[in-house]
Amino acid sequence: MSRPGPWLVAIAVAAAAVFAVVTAPRTPPPLGRGAAAPGFELASLDGGAVSLASLRGQVVLVNFWATWCAPCEDEMPAMGRLYESLREQGFELLAISVDDTEAEVRQFRERLGIPFPVLLDPDKQVAERYQTHRFPESFLVGRDGVIVERYIGPKEWDAPLYLERVRSLLE
Repeated sequence: MSRPGPWLVAIAVAAAAVFAVVTAPRTPPPLGRGAAAPGFELASLDGGAVSLASLRGQVVLVNFWATWCAPCEDEMPAMGRLYESLREQGFELLAISVDDTEAEVRQFRERLGIPFPVLLDPDKQVAERYQTHRFPESFLVGRDGVIVERYIGPKEWDAPLYLERVRSLLE
């Protein structure tokens, strides 16, 4: 029996590559500036549920975090100061925990005295929609529901840079 020629092997490899590309799952484009913020409704530690749609018309900082994340804890006090200084002007801050259990999140909030809404995403479905796997990660959403900026890593949220950015969106 004769061996297939090199051209037949090359055709078979090319066909396999085309098949792999055509049948591969489609990766959505990166979620960032100018994209519509994915909607969600999550349980709140304060009871009930909060939806992003219910906050349309406000500027919203959506922050993904976890109790085991030291940089997340580091940025919480500055987030609290940002929230306290701008919430009366149409600013909302939603801290979405990806922790598995509510008890850990509740203890964390009480220990730090977090003044803004804390939401629960234990199955990480909302985090997946926002394509976030590193914590902390935040999305600044304009009044129209469009992402203004994506921030990766901890920030000093009450620094003039961030205060001015949010204030400019509130005007």
